[in-house]
Amino acid sequence: MEASGMAEARRPPHVAMLVTPGMGHLIPLAELAKRLAARHGVTATLITFASTASATQRAFLASLPPTIASMFLPPVDLSDLPHGASLATLMSEECVRLVPVLIGVLTGLMETTRLVAYVADVLGTDSFDAAVAAGVPRRYMFFTGNLHWLTLILHLPELDDTMPGEFRDLAEPVRLPGCVPIPGTEVMSALQDKSNPSYRWMVHHGELYRHAEAILVNSFDALEPDAPRVLSHPEPGRPPVHNIGPLTRTDASDVPRAACLDWLDRQPPKSVIFVSFGSGGSLPTEQMHELALGLELSGQRFLWVVRSPSDEGALHANYYDAESKKDPLAYLPEGFVERTKDVGLLVPSWALQAKVLAHEATGGFLVHCGWNSVLESLVHGVPMVAWPLYAKQGQNAVMLTEGAGVAIRVLMNKKKEEIAAVVREIMAGQGEGAEVRAKVAALHKAATEALLEGGATMTALDEVVHKWTCHEDN
Repeated sequence: MEASGMAEARRPPHVAMLVTPGMGHLIPLAELAKRLAARHGVTATLITFASTASATQRAFLASLPPTIASMFLPPVDLSDLPHGASLATLMSEECVRLVPVLIGVLTGLMETTRLVAYVADVLGTDSFDAAVAAGVPRRYMFFTGNLHWLTLILHLPELDDTMPGEFRDLAEPVRLPGCVPIPGTEVMSALQDKSNPSYRWMVHHGELYRHAEAILVNSFDALEPDAPRVLSHPEPGRPPVHNIGPLTRTDASDVPRAACLDWLDRQPPKSVIFVSFGSGGSLPTEQMHELALGLELSGQRFLWVVRSPSDEGALHANYYDAESKKDPLAYLPEGFVERTKDVGLLVPSWALQAKVLAHEATGGFLVHCGWNSVLESLVHGVPMVAWPLYAKQGQNAVMLTEGAGVAIRVLMNKKKEEIAAVVREIMAGQGEGAEVRAKVAALHKAATEALLEGGATMTALDEVVHKWTCHEDN
């Protein structure tokens, strides 16, 4: 073997990962990179968007181990897009416009690393063109959601051709192989209007998903047992699907220990309901009031990540920047903070979510049904109250309540009495709450076993890495 070939063989395999904006996309891909490094010695470069790199995101990237490099693609001009364009449209357009830059980035990595694969996340399918142009050997899709959502997107081009009207007008639920029936009104908001550019983008992505060599999904078999059985059968034109989750945050060293953990230390085991709408969600003032009064009426201890309301924006007003825009306490019911000071704690940041869910005092989670938060809750064995806000969270809520049975949903009108009743039921573990607790316990065990040596998740990941590296021997 020539000296250059020997030097190449000694270098660790490297994977480039495109992360479209949002902490919900960045965290699982970073965790995948950590797992690849720890288990297979694979190094990685996370490629993100400078235009949406918040202080939270930059701190997170800086905290990653040296096996994981990061770089920012430069901002692009999106001023020609309509005011109020959806997140799906903004992310997709930005990705397309950055393909020429990305070709240069991947070409450079091909020259300086042993680049064996390129992984794009859910809205980065157009970046496969850059990987092809740069000569990257393998091109994979990383799906940040669940198999129910993936199945819908894979079938979306066909549904677009055959379905009359809009999802929201369907008389019957959407029925897909291996999936819980989903009412049309619960399908992702970006798909509710065929005339909206975001709808056409999602159809476009559904077509391009099939161009990936394989699709990696942040889920595990026991959570959606019927879907893996369907997707494991080969289908012409559909790439193999591998469950490699749960991928949840394993370290929060970039976040200093907060007073809320000291407060939790003083609470009885499983006595606190954690309330958080993820890194990007916020509520209208009216719903903030009902939630506050419902928590008070429930009589339960609570830890609430409270943000200023979304009255002047969308429910995803914090998506790109996880920090509250104004003082949220000014929007709460008069006297609420004083009346609940002995049983509740209000905090401004979601960043300690993993540590809160892992704490023995946490007994329930009122969650927006973002997929990362759902997986974190199951990994730590915490039953959920489902309060979806936007994007595909309504569909997730249906799967979690009607399918997996790991959550109780707050009714659509979200009045304080109903909120209080659901919170009491999940915390007391009575009635439906008892069934939810039992199912969460079973899935907590299954998730733990999937991550053990020989478990389904680890076996799937081993197979993927073998395919990434075996081409060099062919």
